[in-house]
Order: sequence, then C-alpha cells, then structure tokens
Amino acid sequence: MISLLKSYINSFSHLIYPHNCEGCGTDVLNDDSYLCAKCLHDLPITGFVATANNPVEQSFYGKLQVEAAASGFYFHKDGLVQHLVTQLKYKNHQEMGVFLGKLIGHQLSATDRFDSVDVLVPLPLNHRKEDKRGYNQATLICEGISQTWPKLICTDVVKRTIFTESQTSKTRIDRWQNMEGVFELSNANSIAGKHVLLVDDVTTTGATLEACGCEILKAPNTTLSIVTVAFAI
Repeated sequence: MISLLKSYINSFSHLIYPHNCEGCGTDVLNDDSYLCAKCLHDLPITGFVATANNPVEQSFYGKLQVEAAASGFYFHKDGLVQHLVTQLKYKNHQEMGVFLGKLIGHQLSATDRFDSVDVLVPLPLNHRKEDKRGYNQATLICEGISQTWPKLICTDVVKRTIFTESQTSKTRIDRWQNMEGVFELSNANSIAGKHVLLVDDVTTTGATLEACGCEILKAPNTTLSIVTVAFAI
C-alpha cells in the first residue's frame, strides 16, 4: 500500500514538475541525474584524467609547472556537453554544475594521478560578472567533485581583479594578452605547502588557467594541478 502510494505521488510530481533527460528528453532517469543511462553512456569521455602527457597537459608545457592536468569530456560545437555547460553558465541551472562536478569526481577517484591533491580551488570570476550571474560555475563544479571525491574547497585563494569580456570571440593571441594582470593571490596561507587542484568548466587555449595558476604558484611550497569538465576541440 505504501509503495503504491509513493508511486502515485511520484507520478503526480512528474506531471507538475517534469524531469526529463537533457540529452534525449526521456523521463526515464534517476531523480538526481540530468541524463538518462544512454546519454550518460554516450558522453564523449576524453580519458585524459587517467592519462599522462595528454593534450591538456601538453598545452601547459613550457608555460606553467603542473603536476597533472586533464579535462573529462570533449566539447563539440552544438554537442551535448556544450548544451550542459550552456545550461550551467547562461541558463541559471546551478544544479547542473554540481552534477557535472560529480561526473568529474568519479573520474578523479578512479585514478591515482591526482591522489596527492589537498584542496580544490575554483577559477574565480570577477565580482561584477559573479554578481550578474549570481554564482560562480567553477565553485558549483567543485562542490560536485567534493561529493564524489572528498576534498576541501577554498574559494578565497585568488581574486580576479580585472573585469574581462567573454573570451569566446577572441583569437588565441588576444586571449593571452587579455589575461595579463587579471588575477591576484589573496590568501597564500590557505594553500602554502599544499597540492592545489584548479577547477574550471572548459579548457580552450588555457590562457585563463595559466594566468590563475601562475598566481597560485606564488604561494610558498605549493604545487598545482588542473582539471576542467570539458576540452574544446
């Protein structure tokens, strides 16, 4: 009787608050997921998290000293991963950040390449942009990661002191030049002597991550790794 009542309540709830897969639209999915089993299976996993000398790590060679770097999924134009990231960044879908973070956390927990990480640091937004959006998507991703791969989160390590427009339409050279002097180390004591994992949503040229990573490495005896949800190709 109780199970039947719960079934009726769940069915009624789905009528009032539909819960559909962000990939194919089916309503056959877990309540705590935004993708059905098939769409989860079809996500374009890079394999970089478990692989040394991957393209993300290579992008920092000679520019930034990182212990390890990776992105969880390939970011294709008009693909599912782009849709999920767009929902997070521009559609106020904050729970999507936690969901994506959980997926990355599962990947991190399945390899020993990042085992020595002590703390997660979300790439900061300028306060103007964060106030306008209402949240920092990288912080939400960190929250998701920590739920499946328990690590401390520090959000006050680095400040973004200069407001920059979206990098999307800029050339590679413009992106690098646009990052000069943007970040400032604000709490070196919180990461001194620790292995920091810098977290963001998408790796493109790596200019923003490099600029922020350089500030993090100013803290004494600090080492750095980087992970993002997606890798733009």
